[in-house]
Amino acid sequence: MNTLNEWLRYCENLAPGIDLGLDRVNSVAQSMALSFTCPIVTVAGTNGKGSSCALLEAIFLACGYRCAVYTSPHIWHFTERGRMNGSIIGEDYLIPHFQKVFNHQTHYKLTFFEFTTLVYLSLFADLKPDVMVLEVGLGGRLDAVNIVDPTVALITTIDIDHTEYLGPTREHIGQEKAGIMRPHAPVVISDLQAPESVLAYAQEIHAITWRPGIDYHFHDDRIQWSWKGKHKFYPSLPLPNLRGRMQLNNASAVLAVIEALAPYLAVPLQAIRQGLTQVTLPGRFQILPGQPSIVLDVAHNPQAAENLRKNLDDMGFYAQNWGVYGSMADKDIAGFLTAMNPLIDTWYFCDLPIERAARAQKIAEIYLSLAQILRLKPYKLCLNPQEGLDLALQSANPSDRIIITGSFLTVAGITRT
Repeated sequence: MNTLNEWLRYCENLAPGIDLGLDRVNSVAQSMALSFTCPIVTVAGTNGKGSSCALLEAIFLACGYRCAVYTSPHIWHFTERGRMNGSIIGEDYLIPHFQKVFNHQTHYKLTFFEFTTLVYLSLFADLKPDVMVLEVGLGGRLDAVNIVDPTVALITTIDIDHTEYLGPTREHIGQEKAGIMRPHAPVVISDLQAPESVLAYAQEIHAITWRPGIDYHFHDDRIQWSWKGKHKFYPSLPLPNLRGRMQLNNASAVLAVIEALAPYLAVPLQAIRQGLTQVTLPGRFQILPGQPSIVLDVAHNPQAAENLRKNLDDMGFYAQNWGVYGSMADKDIAGFLTAMNPLIDTWYFCDLPIERAARAQKIAEIYLSLAQILRLKPYKLCLNPQEGLDLALQSANPSDRIIITGSFLTVAGITRT
């Protein structure tokens, strides 16, 4: 296998689906003798992970540190999952590490995510960055990323998601997310109403907690903001260059991570200001240029849908709102539609190109089942998100807005970027 596409096809035919557990991936990592000496931030949570990773990366780069970042899933291309010094790592750098993982995994049936996570960890071990930021794929405790011990853990907001793997309640899910903590090490919790399971586990292992409203605070006057931690105070900060109300919560938790890392990395105030103004993240409340206005957002659970709707409200008045929506079958589709429906005038429900996705017809059936609690809007069924966008563009006026949301694959299905 000599190309990235060949390796990805190979990985897609490994152990099917999601199979959480650390035994396989740990054994291969030990065989590969993976080790890291730089500070590491591991980020888990339901919403806000990608934004938090991007904010950390931007601030570290503004300091001049060599920063490696691993995130998932990608939107348009697999290589988006790994960055070094702010740039996507090219295929030629990845292929030798696919081969290296292959050479060490003979006796183990790795999943796609386990194999590809080891590829990036192997690459980072060779690149020897000054700092690493690792985003958990699913859960935390049994996620492949959790074979690496973080210097500081960050747990973002927690909502109901992936219940078949993580459990049916926020308490169950919080317990899985809490698994990225390490004894006597710092953990930043950004959820203002964190599940008791997260706090109890932190206390059990004597983690050093940073909690919003207790250990760190921020004040927003809508033009600039200030932040106060356990020992640091940062006045007159610029607003993050990421749209949305929740971004100040994410940025505030990120500054707590920065302070918790102070024994390992010096981060001056000027670098924080620069990072906040330079951070970018595709697919998170991303507004495309032109008319009608087109908004891309990978929100895929009710909490994220509520945040998206509030952010859309903040954009001001639009004559009509057209919603292009596709979703994985295991998501709370009814909850998402309930949150977004008051804003949408016409829906375009889309098929997505993987078996795990809900068919557009199934989404429509769920939508119709909500008739007793929602005022149903017109809808159409589409073969893919691009067809949904094309149909919306045919009907929309320049004063209208089109919202493309529900999954990373919904946003990935749009070619007009």
